[in-house]
Amino acid sequence: MTSTASSMDQRQGQAPHDRRPPWQQRLRRFGYAPAADAPAGDVRDRLVPPYTEPSPRLWRAIGAPPVLAERITRWSGWVGPLLVTLVAGVLRFWNLGSPRAVIFDETYYAKDAWALVHRGFEVNWDKNANDLVLQTHGHLAIPADAAYVVHPPVGKYVIGLGELMFGFNPFGWRFMTALLGTLSVLMLCRIGRRMFRSTFLGCLAGGLLAVDGLHFVMSRTSLLDGVLMFFVVAAFGCLLIDRDRSRARLAAALPAGPDGLVRPNARVADSFRFGWRPWRWAAGLMLGLAIGTKWNGAYVMAAFCVMAVLWDVGARKVAGARHPRLAVLKYDTGITFLATVPVSIAVYLLSWLGWILSPTDGTGGYFRNWAITDGRGGFWSFLPDWVRSLWHYEHEVYEFHLHLDSPHTYQSNPWSWLVLGRPVSYFYESPDPGTGGCPADAGQKCAREVLALGTPLLWWAACFAILYILWRWAFRRDWRAGAIACAIAAGYLPWFLYQDRTIFFFYAVVFVPFLCLAVAMMIGAIIGPPGSNDTRRVIGATSAGILVLLITWNFIYFWPLFTGTAIPIDQWRARMWLDTWV
Repeated sequence: MTSTASSMDQRQGQAPHDRRPPWQQRLRRFGYAPAADAPAGDVRDRLVPPYTEPSPRLWRAIGAPPVLAERITRWSGWVGPLLVTLVAGVLRFWNLGSPRAVIFDETYYAKDAWALVHRGFEVNWDKNANDLVLQTHGHLAIPADAAYVVHPPVGKYVIGLGELMFGFNPFGWRFMTALLGTLSVLMLCRIGRRMFRSTFLGCLAGGLLAVDGLHFVMSRTSLLDGVLMFFVVAAFGCLLIDRDRSRARLAAALPAGPDGLVRPNARVADSFRFGWRPWRWAAGLMLGLAIGTKWNGAYVMAAFCVMAVLWDVGARKVAGARHPRLAVLKYDTGITFLATVPVSIAVYLLSWLGWILSPTDGTGGYFRNWAITDGRGGFWSFLPDWVRSLWHYEHEVYEFHLHLDSPHTYQSNPWSWLVLGRPVSYFYESPDPGTGGCPADAGQKCAREVLALGTPLLWWAACFAILYILWRWAFRRDWRAGAIACAIAAGYLPWFLYQDRTIFFFYAVVFVPFLCLAVAMMIGAIIGPPGSNDTRRVIGATSAGILVLLITWNFIYFWPLFTGTAIPIDQWRARMWLDTWV
């Protein structure tokens, strides 16, 4: 076996173990594993690893007929994720209209969404509009005066779809964020299954997302960040499908030897063309919708493009390419660029269509008439007026974001996000006993709060999971760990560039799904790799089970703070684990 592995290493042009570079030998003490240390075999299994085959023994043990057990096992790749999604959906849609109030930034986005789907641009509402919306059940006239807003329209159009279906009321403006939050759980189950080749770990990742407090609260609030999170996860999933399908095509193009095994082939790997890759174009569409929701989606697009190119380099390298980077530059980089940047720009511009088509006589969208009034003349006057007006609008928005430093009670520094240093209170009131859901025998006032707080034990476990995936990526060169780290970094690290800006913890919802993937990957390692002895598996499974149960209990414990359920003030204080949460 050893001699076979050595011959495979040399055939791929890699040095034998005894001639490893000194830096590799030194890093081995930290767990570094060169590619040559991986067991040799059919290269198809390295390009597209098989899924773990589930066993029907569990279903047979609980009394299911053999035929039914086989069918459930066969469809477990969808049955499991759908069951997890059902639980997540019930949690998110239960009593969705409560609190019956305009909470936190719903005061902007709920009304902007209603104006967008009716007029095509945002308007200025009266100061008492929130009360009127609730009193009249949304039956009030939409003002005509255009409003200056600082976020693109996509997320507000999404919120507006729910309002069109269910009315201008709390349930209506929260419906779409609840739906997208639920669907993101389904996507994460499938993403985790595809990454880890395990339905169990995929469902575990989705289950963790289902019981994360921040994701839960953002799914029940009409803010833009939950919509952004959905498109980011969807883009990641599209790229992941593209990775599998393109590698499968590359594997199919490699010739098989006389023994039936497919081995690396430099000629094929250096010249193979993947074609148009529809899932990569779908990822570009999702990234365009992400940027059209909030501008920080552009950082995600840049990170995902780099990640996709590196995946292509890795695929060609495994297939035996002598010059994988050159081959990717020649055959893959162009389509990656076309499928992302131009598509994203086109989608972004299309999202402004309502504003573009609005009148230019001063009754249309904000700044819509700038090019024919204050912006007349100049070098760029040959461009259409809507292009120049929109460019001016975007420049003004950029300046606003760049200099937004007005203090806010709930602002926080990104250094504190992972440890939940400063959550955001969306809603708070103190009902007297017998009112507002406060028990009549409470003996004191109650607290009723909606707190955008991640499930503490999940987030604190994620801190260790991040360290684990960074180690796994650096020393075991595990592409899954690298992909998760890339997605977390894309949603998290850019905020460190704006530490003087007024920013909030709930922005972190964009990378919460990838924290759950990291924790699921760490739990998989705790359970133990295939081939572990029974003692190792029992200890690992018990430890992992206890951790998952504690996270679930933690979500249940903080449920009143996630849903605005009235509880006695002493119970509320008991849940303020950190002073900065008050």
